Amino acid sequence: MVPSVDAKTDELRVAHDVLAEWYAERLVGALDAMPIERAVLGMFCEMTLAADLGTDVADIGCGTGRLAPFLKGHGVTPRGVDLSPEMVNVARRDYPDFTFEVADLRDLPFDDASLAGVVCWYSLIFLAPSDRPVAFGELARVVKPGGYLVTAFKDGDGKLRRGGRSAGLGVEFDGYWLSADEMQRRLADAGFATAFWAGRPAEEQESTPQGYLLARRT
Repeated sequence: MVPSVDAKTDELRVAHDVLAEWYAERLVGALDAMPIERAVLGMFCEMTLAADLGTDVADIGCGTGRLAPFLKGHGVTPRGVDLSPEMVNVARRDYPDFTFEVADLRDLPFDDASLAGVVCWYSLIFLAPSDRPVAFGELARVVKPGGYLVTAFKDGDGKLRRGGRSAGLGVEFDGYWLSADEMQRRLADAGFATAFWAGRPAEEQESTPQGYLLARRT
């Protein structure tokens, strides 16, 4: 169990405990209908393997664990971590062949330079400005030089937004939709160099464009 460190972290964790089954029901098989997302994740796997630094990668903010089979199918060995204990319980239940554990992005349970890569799929959008240097620094700490990071994010203006209401489950939490420029700047400050970035317009059910960024640990 992640210790209580601040009210916002507790709010985020509790909200995602409540949302775990809701996400599990709605996101099952969703990646199959997302060719852009599959292409970006596939590129991450291919470039990670080409770097010849091993196959161990971490899915940081793994949620229900839904990316694990795709990542394994493309040659890497994923291990998931998430702030929400209930998300981890659901991931362990639905994907028992993989390892998942509870952890905070600001204090990752991995040794220095121990991973060939990290996946941050919509998990960096919850970082308050004051938490970003530590969190991005942790990502840089655990990735081997020459390894890769891939992230998907909501491309926006960086303003605080309250999320969770649309689920109708009585939970809310803070989120931040950062621009591609700020994401690249944050990663560069932490020791990553952009290898690829792209975006797509918002689809009918979305309220903002989506961004994708692949970066190499320098």
